[in-house]
Amino acid sequence: MAYETINVTIQDRIALIKLDRPEAMNALNGQLLRELAAAVALADNNEKVRCIVLTGSDKAFAAGADITEMADKSFVDMYVSNFFGPETQQFLQVRKPIIAAVAGYCLGGGCELAMMCDFIIAADTAKFGQPEINLGVVAGIGGTQRLTRLVGRSKSMDMHLTGRFMDAEEALVSGLVSRKVPAKKLLDEALSVAGKIADKSQLAVTSAKQAVHAADEMSLSAGCAYERSLFQALFSTEDQKEGMRAFIEKREAQFRDK
Repeated sequence: MAYETINVTIQDRIALIKLDRPEAMNALNGQLLRELAAAVALADNNEKVRCIVLTGSDKAFAAGADITEMADKSFVDMYVSNFFGPETQQFLQVRKPIIAAVAGYCLGGGCELAMMCDFIIAADTAKFGQPEINLGVVAGIGGTQRLTRLVGRSKSMDMHLTGRFMDAEEALVSGLVSRKVPAKKLLDEALSVAGKIADKSQLAVTSAKQAVHAADEMSLSAGCAYERSLFQALFSTEDQKEGMRAFIEKREAQFRDK
């Protein structure tokens, strides 16, 4: 597909998607989210893709939602169109792992988009925030919910009520990001991690992703029961046999996703 607001390349079993609205610091508008939803859906259905990396520019992953697109809309406009709703739901339905590689500003809708990915690798230049309060609104793409689950109620409340930014070190300590790297090494690190995931059994990878996400929705007992059912089901696969046999034989496993 031809895109105007993102760039997509597929190489070595990894789909690299770059947000590309430099004039707006990659602010999210309807077109970008529609193109992004289409791109991740295509990657999810592409047998050559085993992991997705989503990134922006050195200056900004995404500096927020596009205020100029929203400023004059009414409640009816937003409600009837379910603004941003269908695109974010399509993004969340992707079964393959999505890594956010974040440098620079990751604010508002950009922070929400990063949190919708499976985990975040941050450059030491990254700045995270949910400053919607400064615009007279609140987060609208899951920011109040996901940030609270990731960093806890107190810090989430602090950020949503004051609009302050969190730097990469605080984000790492708080659990918002999985690792922090020098900005020059950000993409190399993200692609290296994606490559390691691509080497695994995709049956196990998808199951692990499903199980971890279920932790946000289920009680501990229900989540453990769901995890156990996935664990047991994987014993019906060739990859389980190969993985355990390779471990016993002290060699690298050759997974076939069967």
